[in-house]
Amino acid sequence: MRAAEGGGYPKGRIRREDILTAAVAVYGEAGYHGSSLREVAKRAGITHAGLLYYFPTKEALLAAVLERRDAEDSEREQLDAPPGREVLAHFVALAEHNVTHPGIVDLYSRLAAEAVAPDHPAHDYFVRHYRLARESTSESFRVLAEQGELRDGVDPAAAALMFVALMDGLQVQWLTVPDEVDLVGTLRHFLGSVLAKPL
Repeated sequence: MRAAEGGGYPKGRIRREDILTAAVAVYGEAGYHGSSLREVAKRAGITHAGLLYYFPTKEALLAAVLERRDAEDSEREQLDAPPGREVLAHFVALAEHNVTHPGIVDLYSRLAAEAVAPDHPAHDYFVRHYRLARESTSESFRVLAEQGELRDGVDPAAAALMFVALMDGLQVQWLTVPDEVDLVGTLRHFLGSVLAKPL
């Protein structure tokens, strides 16, 4: 089995991770459209042909970068917890992690902006990503509403949409003027405005 298919020898897995790390750096500097597989290969210290063994297309490499970020976030912050306060707390913890890793936040924000175009290779990923984020938070707000833990008049679906939009919008503003935007504090403030008791 080839390493690109998820298995392979330890050396192959390490090489694959080296390529992904190089891709994150290149995408962060030049964006997806401004990058090339040759530049990623150069950064990873391998030949262009060597990179193609692991990632036969530029789109395959981008997908792997995004999937790695999601897997790392989900594992670290336990984003697949049962719906409720715990899921919302994990999203806040993710924001706390993000403010200590501006490079990956910058990459994510650039790719999200580029991917609004339907023909962008990451468009379907972001459609799926945002849908899952909205569904996860909406279900959490719905569970909290059933437990009497949402303020009167708060619609769970609307609160979820606002929370996800606020999280991503704050990231862009924080990247632009980090000394003026309290990403985590603002998220906590929003949750305090919709929850019956603080998170």
